[in-house]
Amino acid sequence: MYSDLAIFSGRAHPELANAICARLGRALGNVDVFEFSNENIFVQYQENVRMRDVYLVQPFCTPVNTSVMELLIMIDAAKRASAGRITAVIPYYAYGRSDKKDQPRVPITARLLANMLETAGADRILTMNLHAGQIQGFFNIPLDELNGLYPVSAYFKTKQLDNYTVVATDVGGEKRARDMAVRLNLPLAIIDKRRIGNSESAEAMHVIGEVEGRDCLILDDEISTAGTIVSAASALRQHGARELIVGCYHPILSGPAVERLKSLDLREIVVTDTVPIDDSKRLPNMTVIPVAPQFGDAIGRIHSGQSVGALFQ
Repeated sequence: MYSDLAIFSGRAHPELANAICARLGRALGNVDVFEFSNENIFVQYQENVRMRDVYLVQPFCTPVNTSVMELLIMIDAAKRASAGRITAVIPYYAYGRSDKKDQPRVPITARLLANMLETAGADRILTMNLHAGQIQGFFNIPLDELNGLYPVSAYFKTKQLDNYTVVATDVGGEKRARDMAVRLNLPLAIIDKRRIGNSESAEAMHVIGEVEGRDCLILDDEISTAGTIVSAASALRQHGARELIVGCYHPILSGPAVERLKSLDLREIVVTDTVPIDDSKRLPNMTVIPVAPQFGDAIGRIHSGQSVGALFQ
């Protein structure tokens, strides 16, 4: 059995790591992580990790490639310091959209990342809402995937959403939106969207379902440039929808996303804190749902050998 539970944070999201530790009633571990002037990353644990059950908290958020490399080096350092078990806690798994060869001569980067994490020495993965379910199968080590559906739907249940329809932004997000619709006891609609090349722009085509005269809750797993949300909002309003709420699990909010969301006249934008949200991106109508309780409870269960699946029941 491992001697003790130890939680450390990379530089990507220390606020979340501290909140997870607060949930578990223990202090965040002490580790030095910094870059030399040549951009090489240095990691040194400032406390003993030998035979301890080590959890490394690091979402793959901006700067994404630095966050990835930093976690790999933290895993390697823990492995070489004889950690008993190393769990990579990755609230947001970047490169999730690169999960298949859908064009000639392209990589499957989500699988490459999985290989790199295993090679570095990770013994298991704890994450939330992967972009595609098959990414679980890219790993040959245990992976637990938490679901932002539970805290976000719990928040929506406190609102008066009787006249709302839950809307999937594309056919691929149908199950995600259906799960939300079931939990809120609301009807479902789907937008038939076609992506245009690799330009991050998308064109909304048709709305499948009844939205005329109804309010709509648009649900997506992540908001990157918000192009998909803009297309969805436009299509819904063309089909007679009234008030709009946007919900997402990973608020990446890159490029023109914030300005685009400002322009949409949304009742509310509901997101989680799987990635840090800079003050300049926190709009007045944005509600941030904390995920530290879920991650804290999951870490506690993994450490004590209990079922993580019980959190979803």
